Amino acid sequence: MKILIIEDEKDLINVMCQYLQKEDFICEFAINFFEAEDKLISYNYDIVVLDINLPDGNGLDLLKIIKTNKPDTGVLIVSAKDSLDDKLKGLDLGADDYITKPFHLAELNSRVNSLIRRQKFEGNHTITFNEIEIDPNAKIVKVNNSPVDLTKKEFFLLLYFITNKNRVLTKESIAEHLWGDSIDLADNFDFIYTHMRNLRKKLKTKGATDYMQTIYGLGYKFGE
Repeated sequence: MKILIIEDEKDLINVMCQYLQKEDFICEFAINFFEAEDKLISYNYDIVVLDINLPDGNGLDLLKIIKTNKPDTGVLIVSAKDSLDDKLKGLDLGADDYITKPFHLAELNSRVNSLIRRQKFEGNHTITFNEIEIDPNAKIVKVNNSPVDLTKKEFFLLLYFITNKNRVLTKESIAEHLWGDSIDLADNFDFIYTHMRNLRKKLKTKGATDYMQTIYGLGYKFGE
């Protein structure tokens, strides 16, 4: 899962990113309103952790941009200890949850995971698609109750497909989701094909139907 942290305190950004990366999140960040607006327009994120008190703009305006253009993105607003009005305004504008400074990193992680379950997994702890079952927390995949041995990238590739089933995903969007925003500087995305091939082979070996369709000239789609 890919997270954007919008926060002007650089030390806090570093600590948050280090913690979330250890939890296997792809973590991007922006330190001001202008940089955040550019990233939100250019890239897609599963979750945005948004400090609404930015030095060069109002984070609530960024929240409006997110909910207008990318309503499927979950937003966790960060507020100061006594800013009840900011919390209420954020929730009224479509924020999904809030956390108050100072906070423990474990609480941040818990709230992010809870938000992902609501946004992506319909509130469930496991995801089932026909014979395929995924436990995102344990990072276990089973086909017909038989475990499938996947690499970390293969696991997150499958998770990305299942949470976006029946949507056409471009190679660029897949690469950015699994490797981060900077991958858009790559000369090509041919390496995606290798991961797709290996994932398909491992699933089919366990008896899964091949749900991954190649949409020539566009990308890939996962579905019936």
